Amino acid sequence: MSIYLDNASTSFPKPKEVLDSINNFMINLGGNSGRGSSSSSLKSSHVTYNCREAVAQFFNFNKSENVIFTNNITSSLNILLNSIVQEGWHVITSTMEHNSVLRPLFKLKEERNIELTVVQADNNGFVAAADIDNAIKDNTKLVILSQASNVTGNIQPLKEIGELCRKKSIYFIIDTAQSAGGINVDFKELNCNALAFTGHKGLLGPQGIGGFIIDDDLNDIAKPVFVGGTGSMSYSLVQPDFLPDKFESGTLNTPGIAGLYSAINYINKETINAIHTKEMYLSRLLLDDLNNMDYITLYGPNTTINRLSTFSINLNDMNSNEFSYYLDSKYNIITRTGLHCAPLAHKTIGTENMGTVRISIGYFNTVEDIKSLIDAIYHIHKGV
Repeated sequence: MSIYLDNASTSFPKPKEVLDSINNFMINLGGNSGRGSSSSSLKSSHVTYNCREAVAQFFNFNKSENVIFTNNITSSLNILLNSIVQEGWHVITSTMEHNSVLRPLFKLKEERNIELTVVQADNNGFVAAADIDNAIKDNTKLVILSQASNVTGNIQPLKEIGELCRKKSIYFIIDTAQSAGGINVDFKELNCNALAFTGHKGLLGPQGIGGFIIDDDLNDIAKPVFVGGTGSMSYSLVQPDFLPDKFESGTLNTPGIAGLYSAINYINKETINAIHTKEMYLSRLLLDDLNNMDYITLYGPNTTINRLSTFSINLNDMNSNEFSYYLDSKYNIITRTGLHCAPLAHKTIGTENMGTVRISIGYFNTVEDIKSLIDAIYHIHKGV
């Protein structure tokens, strides 16, 4: 049986409740949410409503209609950026961002003639609030950052950066792909205007469901990117301007929404604190050994302070793809290798030419999994 250590890519396994809820929807409900007044459609709408409420509460936001469902966080970030960014804006991001942030921004730079500053993180992947402050110009309108790195696992000081943005009337968008479900993510505490999320990572839900929360201030300047059927105002040839319909054209992934709703209920039952405590316990076990292996290079924080349970490593001069291949083929340990869709992050930590082997621990991993990993690394190093 494989040991799964690629939870930063997608969490696995999923709670049984998640599977049951998707199965129940497909077998017993099946209607199209928000489309008509049939009993089938109304039951599906109820599922969507419940999940919207659960997402709002989970991220401490008080208006569930401002929760928008998409098919993943990449879609969420593209919709947010393309709906608000205007020609002449100066936008700030960092070198630790995933391509789901970087590529839309560089596309906007080319197509809408925006100014873009990519703030350099330090060697451990941390972005300083002072560096964000120093990058602000008179025409700075937006700061967009990930809360945690998908390469090094470090948690950025977003509360401080959010306070800075709020003070200077700059919009602030947060990518929570790696943090949601692993730590408490509080919309109000972070002082953000929008927060994008995905269901299939730390939230323990299925693939193909994500979304974002947008506050009223940012929504006031946002224009819909996709238009079409919403199930509301069908007499009008113009997209509705109220939420969530403004951003939700076409049939929603209601089976995925049902799964996400059950996943959030599962996390609430287990509690974020219990999940984080377990993942950090396993992370400490891993770090204790990695820090004593002189043949291993660990990138990012070498303690559990200000980090999640994602680690990038390399073994001596061994190619990272080869290292990961041995872990999988000889020891049934699944990791992720390469640049992890974050080329500037790898340039920041000096691995842009070689990549890394990424180990990402999840809630369902065990002490035995970590011991097996350490044993496998030792034996690969010894060539046995």
